[in-house]
Amino acid sequence: MSNTSQDIRVISTTRIWGITVGILAVCIPLSAVTRSGALLPLAAIGGATAGTIAIWRNDEKKSPPGALQSQQLELLEQRIANLETIVSHEEFDLQMKIKQLETSDRNHHSIS
Repeated sequence: MSNTSQDIRVISTTRIWGITVGILAVCIPLSAVTRSGALLPLAAIGGATAGTIAIWRNDEKKSPPGALQSQQLELLEQRIANLETIVSHEEFDLQMKIKQLETSDRNHHSIS
């Protein structure tokens, strides 16, 4: 295996896990607030793991050494986009719940 293919795999893996850490930083607190449990963090870790396996899997018979097929790259990008969408949706739900709690708290204080 050439150094170039090794570098591409390392760079891709680093990028995947870097994004996953960011996603975890957002979805772990969201999980506590939305009471979704470990679903969001596990989905993020599962997606990153699947992406990492796809990058490092040795499919030299199907593709030239060191080259990710464009389909594999598109699939990885779609998985990352899906994880970002999940986190964005959960963040929006959290913001709405916070606004509801603030409104409820203001109403409670005005009644007292």
